[in-house]
Amino acid sequence: LAVALDFSDARQALDLVDSLGDTCQWFKVGMELYYAAGNPLIEDLRNRGFDVFLDLKLHDIPNTVASAVRTATAAGASLLTLHASGGAAMMTAAAQAATAPGSPRLLAVTVLTSMDATELTGIGITDTPAAQALRLAKLARSCGIDGMVCSSEEVASLRTELGPEALLVIPGIRPAGAALNDQKRIATPESAIAAGASLLVVGRPITRADNPMT
Repeated sequence: LAVALDFSDARQALDLVDSLGDTCQWFKVGMELYYAAGNPLIEDLRNRGFDVFLDLKLHDIPNTVASAVRTATAAGASLLTLHASGGAAMMTAAAQAATAPGSPRLLAVTVLTSMDATELTGIGITDTPAAQALRLAKLARSCGIDGMVCSSEEVASLRTELGPEALLVIPGIRPAGAALNDQKRIATPESAIAAGASLLVVGRPITRADNPMT
């Protein structure tokens, strides 16, 4: 489990971390919080003994993305995301930058869980989300990236294609009956694990709960 610290303020994020105690080892820091708090927050979480999943979804020219990987390495993040749609040259540059000691393990984002077939068609992609996710995952693997972010709907096919060693990270996790919010391709924790997920990312069902511990 990685709890998504979807806050715009470091104090709010750390208050939640403190409230959870030692029940969770992984915390995800996304763009909202990282832009507000930067590397000092990453270092604070690391100093408290936690692993940090830095979810910046890098997508830029190869040199810029490679430099961002090196910056994340200096901060101590354990996982770092980039968009597989950035292409082979970008992902290869990132993978090469991540060979330095202490580098985060890279995760290629395939198709966002907020997107469905209609959304993909709107940007000129006529394949299903599952077909697009598999295509991008295979491309990312060929560039030296062995971790993927996908929805629960694709995790079984990616597990079959990439093998047991691949790190498959699944957002869009919702308990049965919970609000979908802006997610479209979702699953319960049980079904995602059964399909082959390695790590589940849970945000609002925990961070917006009256009692996050339950």
